[in-house]
Amino acid sequence: MLGLKLPTDPRWVDIAEKNIADILIDHAYCEQKAASSCISLIVNHPEKEKLVEALTPIVSEEWAHFRMVLRELKKRNIPLGKPRKDAYVTRLNQLVRKGNHPKEQFLDQLLVNALIEARSCERFRLLSIHIADDELKEFYHDLMASEAGHYVNFVNLAKEYLPEETVKQRLEELLEAEAEIMQTLEVRGDRMH
Repeated sequence: MLGLKLPTDPRWVDIAEKNIADILIDHAYCEQKAASSCISLIVNHPEKEKLVEALTPIVSEEWAHFRMVLRELKKRNIPLGKPRKDAYVTRLNQLVRKGNHPKEQFLDQLLVNALIEARSCERFRLLSIHIADDELKEFYHDLMASEAGHYVNFVNLAKEYLPEETVKQRLEELLEAEAEIMQTLEVRGDRMH
């Protein structure tokens, strides 16, 4: 369903488990950025009623996830710390077409958000299966379904405003590019992506 072309390197989950404080901190900021990204889409496209209707509850949900991760940090006496640069998201955002192509830019923004949600879903699944901490296993299992739903919402929004064939073709191109990005990134256990 998510269409990812390259699974996460199996070493990631082992490294992540050894750096769970860093993963949780990074995860908190990922949720905050996801909420901000949806707000930006709403603010930049207020005339698109279905987009506003679809993304408004996602903003609330992402912010609720941010608060949930903060609770997990607090339980473990881990301070939030500063946000870190996310090379994965930076590189994906570089794929967004800009300039005098507003429809293409809009499509790419929706699909890049979809890809981030897909990769997050995949990583949450890995954590929910493989880490030893039973509380966090359950925590990540619960969040996994939410991320999958967000992926579907972004793709469906793209199909709402642009021809389905155009969306499918561009999604396929971006999935290929996402796999290349994943292949070239260092396997780090202190980042969610």
